[in-house]
Amino acid sequence: MKNAILWGAIIGVLSGVWMFVMHSMGITPTNEKTETLEYFSVLIPAIGLLLGIRSYRATECKGQMGFLEALIQSFKILIAGGIITVFASILYFSYISTENTLSDFSGRIFGALLVGVILAFAVSLLYTNKSNKVD
Repeated sequence: MKNAILWGAIIGVLSGVWMFVMHSMGITPTNEKTETLEYFSVLIPAIGLLLGIRSYRATECKGQMGFLEALIQSFKILIAGGIITVFASILYFSYISTENTLSDFSGRIFGALLVGVILAFAVSLLYTNKSNKVD
């Protein structure tokens, strides 16, 4: 669990920092359009999951990990990161962004959830190296 909290915190903090960096560059979330720079935010959970699952496989699993084990660990990392990111979003919309509301951002939150689930499956498939035979 320590690995999931560590990498989830890294993903959450970097996602929160990314929101404030985009705001400082003049990019705010609106319903009408998505800026090209916003798509780079997908790299934060992708790289965090890749490094987190690789670290988990190397330290906790001694190099051998099944798909389900990787998927559960991926979801733990994403949940920890999501909690911190939602907290940063609440701070952002409460104190920084006065022209937008959290409802303007809700579509992006759902998109982030969908991307996180797809990334979790992809990373789990990538790092699975132990087959579980069902006879």
